[in-house]
Amino acid sequence: MQAPPKMLIPVLTLSNFLIGVGAFIIIGMLEPLGTDLKVTPAHAGQLLTVYALAYSVLSPVLVAVTGRIGRRRVMALGLVMFALAALMSALSPSMLVLNAARVLAAAGAGLFTPVAAATAAALFPPAQRARVLAMVFFGFSVAQVLGVPAGSYIAYTFGWRWGFWCVVALALPCIVMIWRHVPAGLKFQPITLGDLGEVLRNLRMIFAVLFTSTFLGATYILYTYMAPLLSETMGYGRDGVTLVLAVSGFGAVIGNLASGILTDRLGWKRTLVALCLCQIVLLPVYSLLPLSDIMLMGLTTVWAMSGWAFMAAQQTRLIGLAGSQATVVLALNAAAIYVGAAVGSAIGGWVLLHAGLSALGFAATIGMTVALAHLLLSARMSPSAAPAP
Repeated sequence: MQAPPKMLIPVLTLSNFLIGVGAFIIIGMLEPLGTDLKVTPAHAGQLLTVYALAYSVLSPVLVAVTGRIGRRRVMALGLVMFALAALMSALSPSMLVLNAARVLAAAGAGLFTPVAAATAAALFPPAQRARVLAMVFFGFSVAQVLGVPAGSYIAYTFGWRWGFWCVVALALPCIVMIWRHVPAGLKFQPITLGDLGEVLRNLRMIFAVLFTSTFLGATYILYTYMAPLLSETMGYGRDGVTLVLAVSGFGAVIGNLASGILTDRLGWKRTLVALCLCQIVLLPVYSLLPLSDIMLMGLTTVWAMSGWAFMAAQQTRLIGLAGSQATVVLALNAAAIYVGAAVGSAIGGWVLLHAGLSALGFAATIGMTVALAHLLLSARMSPSAAPAP
């Protein structure tokens, strides 16, 4: 096994921070963006749905098509595409152009994220795998702490386009660092479209992957529309919304860091069941707002901790099931993240239009109950090669 470069994990973490900011910055800017482009928050929220759907379709295909290319080149290409998409977003004159930019961003992220995860998993021994993957995805959690609330503040203060200009500025050093710190010519077992087709035909494997979609789908029913929910029920403006998003991100960081340790000690199944149950208890409270500021901050911290702690456990589970097809399965899992975000944001938009913002917490609770049932059933149906949880 090739010894991993010392800076590999920090560089992958920082690059995933960039991806997280660029992907989810829309959440904090729904109102100023909608006002500028003269669309409703529900309509603006569809930008996340478009990104998610594009990612879910493009990521597995692009990873398979580039399977014989060195990992450094693939990751650098993904970040270049992501940077160009952010530039296009900053200059977009209409929702049509902005949606096209989101598709390009999804393609770039869909190349980078699964390849980064597979590279990290392959270069470290199995005993360290969950913690390494948690660190790689730590960047996504930090994006919730810094990127999304900062994007919200920038959008409310200077205009939503400046949020995307910041993404462009962050992307340039990430591209350079990937090129410098990922070894040239780094390759693993080549992945082809045939490998993708083989995994897609394994229905039990796909059912296990899709737990990612049901878990995150339930989360995004609420999370996508957090800003307008807080505005209506708590009377928050720019500063209040930014603070709650920052608190949510802080909880996400703690959950992400704890997830690798929990998975290594408890196993993936116990970890995931516990997280689902925690979400089912917490989500209905968001339909009972307003609360005191302190209670809301505490609720949001614990909700975010349990909501973002699932990734290391789920990826450890899938890598154990996938064997030599881990890269394809991780690409499908990354796609499943955005399928969940797309479905969740679409359901949340429907609930918002037909039942109002106060129904989002109850709707998300129903979604998380479905996710728990999915988890228990998929655990029983997992391929026989699966390790015991």
